[in-house]
Amino acid sequence: MGTSGPVYSGMPAFDLGAEGWEKPWSGTNGGSCVEAKRLPDGSVAVRQSTDPAGPALVYTRDEMIAFIEGAKAGRADFLVV
Repeated sequence: MGTSGPVYSGMPAFDLGAEGWEKPWSGTNGGSCVEAKRLPDGSVAVRQSTDPAGPALVYTRDEMIAFIEGAKAGRADFLVV
């Protein structure tokens, strides 16, 4: 990882290091992709690819599981209709 300090939601994404960021949700949206990185403790950091030095939102493993399961079930569809 890139930081020796505490990991928290809203921290600068570059403090989490440059390696390990993936674009699982990239598509044909003009390069505006969400990037995610699994952290050593199992939590997940998410950042905007167009602003890699910007803030990273950090979610626990359980929060990410709930989000993915909810999205798969259609509970987030209201966000894009």
